Amino acid sequence: VQLQASGGGLVHTGGSLRLSCASSGGMFSINVMAWFRQVPGKEREFVAAISWSGNREDYAESVKGRFTISRDNAENTVYLQMNSLKPEDTAVYYCAALQSGTWRNIADYKNWGKGTLVTVSS
Repeated sequence: VQLQASGGGLVHTGGSLRLSCASSGGMFSINVMAWFRQVPGKEREFVAAISWSGNREDYAESVKGRFTISRDNAENTVYLQMNSLKPEDTAVYYCAALQSGTWRNIADYKNWGKGTLVTVSS
């Protein structure tokens, strides 16, 4: 499974960005797609996840109500729409694929894309 995240950039507080994660290869084994983020010097943290069917979603409390995860299985792409961005959302965002395990457990994710940097200026 190969994952490629894109869409990061610089935005002012209150602005919006949409991240994309294009996937290929062996996606039939993947049950969940997720976004994590990491600030230098801190641990990578869960942001949001969505089931393969798209009928179940999960969000970290810090982004609930502001971020929306979605997927287009025909395009093998997962999106993260980020609204009302805050400076504390500044991080490198990674997409990841889960075959089995706990949605929020980073150790269960075996497939990762390279990150895309999101910077929110105050």
